Amino acid sequence: MNSVSVALQQLQLALTEEFTDAPGLKCLCVDVTLSDAFDALAWLGGLRLYPYFYWQQRDGDDEVAALGAVCRFNALTQAQAFVQANPEQPFTRIWGLNAFNPAAGYLFLPRLEWRRKGGEACLCLHLYSESSLKEDAREAAAFLEQILPTKPLAPLHLHCLSELHHPGHNEWCEMIGKATEAIGQGKLDKVVLARATDLQFSSSVCAAGLMAASRRVNFNCYHFLLAFDEQNAFLGSSPERLWRRIGSALRTEALAGTVANHVEDHQAWALGQWLLKDDKNQRENMLVVEDICQRLKQKVGVLDVLPAQIVRLRKVQHLRRCIWTELAEPDDAVCLQQLQPTAAVAGLPREPAKSFINDVEPFEREWYAGSAGYLSSQQTEFCVTLRSAKVTGATVRLYAGAGIVAGSDPELEWQEIENKAAGLRTLLTRTAF
Repeated sequence: MNSVSVALQQLQLALTEEFTDAPGLKCLCVDVTLSDAFDALAWLGGLRLYPYFYWQQRDGDDEVAALGAVCRFNALTQAQAFVQANPEQPFTRIWGLNAFNPAAGYLFLPRLEWRRKGGEACLCLHLYSESSLKEDAREAAAFLEQILPTKPLAPLHLHCLSELHHPGHNEWCEMIGKATEAIGQGKLDKVVLARATDLQFSSSVCAAGLMAASRRVNFNCYHFLLAFDEQNAFLGSSPERLWRRIGSALRTEALAGTVANHVEDHQAWALGQWLLKDDKNQRENMLVVEDICQRLKQKVGVLDVLPAQIVRLRKVQHLRRCIWTELAEPDDAVCLQQLQPTAAVAGLPREPAKSFINDVEPFEREWYAGSAGYLSSQQTEFCVTLRSAKVTGATVRLYAGAGIVAGSDPELEWQEIENKAAGLRTLLTRTAF
């Protein structure tokens, strides 16, 4: 087994072989030894090569650091077409984001990919060309020359200069009033309204450092980070799976209904029991379950809805019902189209809820409430991009939303989004002010 540095040397040596002067897709893989001294996130953050994507599955078993783009795709349909056109590489993964509007995306085939599954890891180099693999091998060799030894990520030391909500508290209450009025008039059953909070700091924010800080404290979450360039990134620690497909087996879930967490286990348990019995939160969760089942029923076999369970996070607890089924065809574009945005992040009915959001929210969601992950012919997994942040130089925009149904109280919903945003906000401002 090899260290990452030795594996890189072996990949460089492999590139000295003769490659065909013809189109193709090829993957060169070398096994690597897992070491406490190597942190994939710190490795990415220290290289200053873009784009890069970090991903850790919420059970911690699957972790990836993807670096450099051989091919980019503006939508999942394009990425899926690429995968289908290269069946000889069933394990090749395309990584990235789907926007809240699922027709838009930022997905890419990475040049270099460190991948860990359980206790095993490998380093893979992708070669692809529509004209000459030989030429792409030269470009790959030049890319590897830029890879430097990893350095630890520096702790966050930030000074927050200002904080601005979009909308502010009064505007939020007005938005909730409009939503409950529309629900009372029968125009909507539910709508999920969100707030963006801009934190301005005295110096640029290290996105990888923020991701590392979140990873240390936000457990039972998917961790994801896409750095587009040195100044722009999108990241988050989300508890919610959008879908996972292995072959034709499909797993999705309804994560809706929220109560605060508590540091004391017995008080957290009592809050969780209240959540399981609360009518408003149960209605909110079942609306999402029913919508998912309705959207999937023409594309799948029998739908199994598992009993409700409590998901305990650092600042909040959620109701979750898992939904298992079998796809008629293993089609990820269909999964995205049918599932995103779910009623948990948009509302019901879907199109009126999306129109209401566009009319009343004072900001563009962009990547927020979209999805992050990967697709391949063998399997695919995307999480919902919640508990997320957009980093732009010295500005961090935090996002949080709340499901509004009949009887929603603006003050309680404001407190809910405060609790949700706190998962990342406290990491940025605990030494500020």
